[in-house]
Amino acid sequence: MSAAFYQNDINSFKNQNSEEIFGIIAHNDEYDSGAKQKDAWIAQIDILKRALNKIDRGSILFEYTLPRVGGRTDNILLINNTIFVLEFKVGTDTYDSEAIRQVRTYCFDLANYHEESRDRKIVPILIATGVIGTSHKAPEDVILTNGDDLADIILANVGGSDIQIDAIKWANSRYVPTPSIIEAAEILYNNHSVADIAQNSAAENLTKTSDAVQKIIEQSRQNGQKSICFITGVPGAGKTLAGLNIAIENQKTTGQNYSCFLTGNQPLVSVLREALAADDSRQNGTQITEARNKVKSFIQIIHHFRDASLDNLDVPPVDNVVIFDEAQRAWTQPMLSNFMQEKKTAVLNRLTDEQRAHFLSMSEPEMLIDYMNRHDDWAVIVCLVGGGQDINTGEAGIQEWFESLRRSFPDWNVYVSNNITTKEYLGDKSFAELTAGLKCETIDKLHLSVSLRAHRTTDVASFVDALLDNNVEAASESYKRLSGLYPIYITRDLNKAKNWVGAQTEGKTLRHGLIASSNGRRLRAEGIWIESKCKPEKWFLAGRDDIKSSYFMEEAASEFDIQGLEIDYAVVAWDADYRYVNGAFEYFKPSGSRWLTINQEDKKRYLKNAYRVLLTRAREGFVIFVPHGDDSDTTRQCRFYDELWKYLKRVGIEEL
Repeated sequence: MSAAFYQNDINSFKNQNSEEIFGIIAHNDEYDSGAKQKDAWIAQIDILKRALNKIDRGSILFEYTLPRVGGRTDNILLINNTIFVLEFKVGTDTYDSEAIRQVRTYCFDLANYHEESRDRKIVPILIATGVIGTSHKAPEDVILTNGDDLADIILANVGGSDIQIDAIKWANSRYVPTPSIIEAAEILYNNHSVADIAQNSAAENLTKTSDAVQKIIEQSRQNGQKSICFITGVPGAGKTLAGLNIAIENQKTTGQNYSCFLTGNQPLVSVLREALAADDSRQNGTQITEARNKVKSFIQIIHHFRDASLDNLDVPPVDNVVIFDEAQRAWTQPMLSNFMQEKKTAVLNRLTDEQRAHFLSMSEPEMLIDYMNRHDDWAVIVCLVGGGQDINTGEAGIQEWFESLRRSFPDWNVYVSNNITTKEYLGDKSFAELTAGLKCETIDKLHLSVSLRAHRTTDVASFVDALLDNNVEAASESYKRLSGLYPIYITRDLNKAKNWVGAQTEGKTLRHGLIASSNGRRLRAEGIWIESKCKPEKWFLAGRDDIKSSYFMEEAASEFDIQGLEIDYAVVAWDADYRYVNGAFEYFKPSGSRWLTINQEDKKRYLKNAYRVLLTRAREGFVIFVPHGDDSDTTRQCRFYDELWKYLKRVGIEEL
């Protein structure tokens, strides 16, 4: 079937009988639309014939279906090098905000993912025929009109270029949306490159970063050097994807398996391993057990790699290149020492007293560098670093990597992104202080500045930062910029929230789910039992008919389950742990039948970052659910939630 119900050049459209045009549209209508829609088509034909009276070139399409997305634009006009996207609301006497968002979203998708629309002028127009008065622009640059002056609008906005868009080529254009981290990992694992994932600025950013690291690896190999590089990025920029790509590219280039991807994020490992194994089995007919074993050597839990360093103290790992995902989450010396003495006594007992004391004195970053330092020739460590992403007790932050290098490995070459100098990454210590005595070089390409996750806009991370920082003005401005591109709502009705995300993904290959803070224990009264752990590989990968999948929204994923992963639409349940009190955020943890105030600065940071993680997991949009509370329950006082609700309203977030 054609991508549009009707497609023709404008001159032929003007000369064709209106009833014949309607007949073609109705014949191609696979949805068997009702009388109201058919009346709208008749009105559209009449309005467009009048509006195009002075236009003698170009093409027109009715009900063009966006490939892979499924949304249908009412009309597309291709005139010279300009694309007009028309959304009709026949008989409507207001410019509905949802309709404005709809036409703006169509334009954004075309501009970013529709190959034949790239670098073209795209003009969004909303036509509400019942409105009285002249046309004007909405804040989202959508032109609003009742249709009377549509001819003037078209003439005023058509580009001056003599180049005419090829309508057939345009209508059959490839549509390349950005895949999820799981889809992207499958693409890379099947011997494709980052450039095959998406043709947009985020993919270019990933390619430049991967190329910069490959250059460091090659220099280190040729010169017999040991190097460590730190890749930074905004939330959702694809740091994990960059790491996977680097590991895979090394295997392709050398034909040897001397690189691996390491992470302490067990849910990420479980989900990626199962997804890659299942895809390998599906694509290549590999037995699922064999496929799982293959991917195990490629994606490893960092703790297993670390513990292997104690098996033989003189032997280096087989890998010359290791990629550490979420390097800021590596453990401090006290955390690692306590863990080793409690859980790894058998391993420690094999060591001499001197060896045992040596290892127990090291932090996890120092132990990992020490293991790679055993190579006689060369080695490269790639650290993927997320700012504001440390969410658990005992995480050392990026500072400890620099301290370890200065303390024990000053001869290593250090390469850092230009963004690692900020407080977001280094805390209270200065970059000069942390790198004193090190051979350190700054490389701009080691920063991933464009979000893949929130591919509709790069403003999501800024909005979340401002929201959690209690910066009403900045959050409000960011929210306004997001309007029409990336929907964010608030509600106090959980069923409304669930129904909204369900409606966004219905009939599409999109995933929705319910997420909440691991400290959100009193959400249980709302039917959200965060203490009942979900199984990540089921939650993220199972289909709509599986009660363990995210679609059922019976199990909520916490920040630990979803960090490093993503879904398309999310319900973010906000409990009284991160509470708004007297104009500022306060921090609490559940303890039996009461909330205890959190006073330690690091634990405050972990809680704030937990909400940062939750609010940056949705690729397409999310709704925040704030309970009403219950004054008869001391742990769910209404005031715990009411002040937060007022704050979110003050920011200007639209209520569902």
